[in-house]
Amino acid sequence: MERHYTLKEASKILGVSVKTLQLWDKEGKIKCVRTLGGRRRIPESEIKRILGIREERKVVGYARVSSHSQKDDLERQIELIRAYAKEKGWEVEILKDIGSGLKEDRRNFKKLLRMVMNREVSKVIIAYPDRLTRFGFKILEEFFKSYGTEIVVINKRAKTPQEELIEDLITIISHFAGKLYGMRSHKYKKVVESARQLISDP
Repeated sequence: MERHYTLKEASKILGVSVKTLQLWDKEGKIKCVRTLGGRRRIPESEIKRILGIREERKVVGYARVSSHSQKDDLERQIELIRAYAKEKGWEVEILKDIGSGLKEDRRNFKKLLRMVMNREVSKVIIAYPDRLTRFGFKILEEFFKSYGTEIVVINKRAKTPQEELIEDLITIISHFAGKLYGMRSHKYKKVVESARQLISDP
């Protein structure tokens, strides 16, 4: 977690008075946070900004597919991310996973979370929102933002609420069928295919 300094501590580091810091806060020149008791605290990142200390943070591209049979799609996502980053003039580090968007223990997804919490990442580039997570994208977006990390979505697919609901339902069925029968089993394929047919029937 980022360290937060009292006004007295920050005034010594910045070489200004506590009253000056209070004035800067009122004028919006420095961002303070408040404790539960209402006292001002100054984040370390704000102190570094005022002192002109720049930290190089990474741009990370994240790509994911659900199964090994979708490796071509994984490569397309990576190519799309690299092309986008090149166009913006960014150097990009690629992280990729093969696994359900419902799984929380994806190896490189966990690595990405650690990097974000360590404030190593300025931007995360993804091809589509559901590549990062199937549910809770907005919550994850706010979580990343709290660490100064922006999620850049290249393609924001416009889907109807019905299409989104169908996709989510099939994803849930696939996830639990995989846990019950194994991703490569005949029963798994039969359950998922039956669900697709049932849901897609008018």
